[in-house]
Amino acid sequence: MPQKTSSWNHWKLLTRMGRQVWAFKPESQNIDDHLKNADNFTEQELFAFHKDFAFDRQQNPTSGDRVFREQAVDTNSHPYTGKTPRAKTPEEQTLIDALVRGIHYFSQLQSDEGHWPGDYGGPLFLLPGLLIASYITETPFPKPHQEMMKVYLFNHQHADGGWGMHIEGQPTMFGTVMQYVSLRLLGVAKDDPRLLKASTWIKTNGGAASIPSWGKFYLSLLNLYDWNGFNSLFPEMWLFPKWLPVHPSRYWCHSRMVYLPMAYCQTHRIQMPENDLILSLRKEIYNEDFDSIDWAKQRNRVCEKDCYTQQSPILKWMNLLTNSFEKIIPAWLKTRTSEYLLKYINAEDAQTEYLDIGPVSKTINSICIWHAYGKDSEQFNKHVARWYDYLWIAEDGMKMSGYNGSQLWDVAFTTRAMLESDLGLLFPETIKKSYQFIDNMQILSEHETHKEFFRHPMIGSWPFSTAEQGWPVADCTAEGLSATLAIHKSGLLKADISNTRIKQAVDVILSFQNKDGGWPTYELSRSPKWLEKLNPSEIFADIMIDYSWTECSSACVIALLEILECYPDYKTAEVRQAISNGLQFVVKQQKQDGSWYGGWAVCFTYATWFAVEALVQGKDYIDANTRSACINKASDFLLDKQMPDGGWGETYESCANMEYTQAKTSQVVNTAWALLALQVANADNKEAIQRGINLLIERQLDDGDWAQENISGVFNYNCMITYSSYRNIFPIWALNRFYQQKAIKV
Repeated sequence: MPQKTSSWNHWKLLTRMGRQVWAFKPESQNIDDHLKNADNFTEQELFAFHKDFAFDRQQNPTSGDRVFREQAVDTNSHPYTGKTPRAKTPEEQTLIDALVRGIHYFSQLQSDEGHWPGDYGGPLFLLPGLLIASYITETPFPKPHQEMMKVYLFNHQHADGGWGMHIEGQPTMFGTVMQYVSLRLLGVAKDDPRLLKASTWIKTNGGAASIPSWGKFYLSLLNLYDWNGFNSLFPEMWLFPKWLPVHPSRYWCHSRMVYLPMAYCQTHRIQMPENDLILSLRKEIYNEDFDSIDWAKQRNRVCEKDCYTQQSPILKWMNLLTNSFEKIIPAWLKTRTSEYLLKYINAEDAQTEYLDIGPVSKTINSICIWHAYGKDSEQFNKHVARWYDYLWIAEDGMKMSGYNGSQLWDVAFTTRAMLESDLGLLFPETIKKSYQFIDNMQILSEHETHKEFFRHPMIGSWPFSTAEQGWPVADCTAEGLSATLAIHKSGLLKADISNTRIKQAVDVILSFQNKDGGWPTYELSRSPKWLEKLNPSEIFADIMIDYSWTECSSACVIALLEILECYPDYKTAEVRQAISNGLQFVVKQQKQDGSWYGGWAVCFTYATWFAVEALVQGKDYIDANTRSACINKASDFLLDKQMPDGGWGETYESCANMEYTQAKTSQVVNTAWALLALQVANADNKEAIQRGINLLIERQLDDGDWAQENISGVFNYNCMITYSSYRNIFPIWALNRFYQQKAIKV
């Protein structure tokens, strides 16, 4: 990897707390200034980008985040001036040098605010949603943004003309239609050879009428589909008694906050007026004449390449009922429903400073607010200003992130990785900035409407990204707390996060525990699992309630164990019981082969590391024989999956198929997770661990970085997401644990 920023250095990344924005004028430090003057983008500049940041999805569809990383290193580059410890043997010195080099490189990517900016893209349906909002509201992006969005969309097209739902996925109708329409909205001609191939793919595979329901929704907004072909979301259900298990307040929050603005759009039948482009697109993506399509028959039609979950008989029956009810709904009820939906959307906007919980709800909320208040309204302009928080550029082009970043999550992991041994103390400034960020990101107050709109209590919690976005997450709180305790125990800094705030974090973690003993993501499970029968998405699984997960549960157990060590007198009985229940949940999740399924990363190596870590540290809270059997089975599983080169590697198909799917080559991230688990388990096979360590050292680049390999994140089983910092955090952590356990004398 090049060590210097390329000559094409007039792309300057403005990194603010929780905000990543591209400025096209280096001298401009204000987003409004550079957006007003951004239309001088030239073909020469686009050519220069392609030359300096070549991308080939055939080699790797996941970007290496080179644009940001090369600029960051160029800006922050400085030689390591600390004293590298000297070991007694060359092998031990190689390990120390690799660790120091790796931490030093990664520290140069840290922002002034203390977090690590990075690529959090991957899903290919996010940017199209934003472009649709931009088009409908007549709020175009500046020309440079549009050009780099085209670069991104074309870079991820498959050779057969299609696009997947995510960057590593095989072509689907949802992915292909959404990218095709987006490129046409961006001004690409329909006779562009790449679009001709895409149009052929769409028509060969049944045409856009078979797009899944989320695609039907977006196309309805554009007048490229008829609302009559979209199953009713039954918006009136929001007015039902809240104690009903099917009340939408009981949905998993991401589903709730997506289907909320969707329901508003459906209630008002928001639709783009016909124009020449819309009329042309109707011919380009359908096999049939648009006006002749029987839309009611398309409601449940889904291309076989897209269908990950099948509609249940209960859902089909409910759709029949609600579709019929929609025809006779009285106007007063529709008005009352619309008013409630808009009130809730406004509350979500206010609670998150217009960031909203995620990119899908962000774009649809924008459309709702535009519809309700107009393009010139203060509310809509606040939305538009925050569109840019979700944009990121890498060598594959400009994309929409899966959140407004993964800031707190990455900082907490990095802190723990560095402080696994005393070598992390060689980088006090990095730890200091991390601590300041963790301090600033803890949520210290409730929103005034949090009870009215079903939010979980959040004082003392940490979010996934930033406190400004403000959605509390159980395992993010646990990781934030663990990182805080690690820094306090190091003695490196004055403890600015008070005992009161630490205890508030404990209270939040305890409040998140489900009745099954496990921990969910954002909120307690609020309905029985049978509610999943009403999952209307077709492309995701387990989206209806907030389930307990192995990784979330293990992280919370570990944080509570650390609290017992540091604060032994705080809610001791309650904390002990929570740990015991949590470990019992983890044990129950173990598969017959000794692994655990990972719901939030790829996949079995990830969750198995978390589970083993919790079981080892929680040895006093679980039956010794049970614990030993679980750990031995997990170790055997991991040792069985070790590849000939000493590493481990999974593909995203492990997540989607729920079976271990080995990658063609080992992956440093999977290798690090396996090594972390085997080391904490004290696995007998020291040779296997050494071989894995050797692979991590051999794969390290000269500058201390590791190359980007396969995508490593996932959500809802079927969609992948990029964590660009994982390739640094976890190899550093695994090497640092090895250094600590070797007890090298220096």
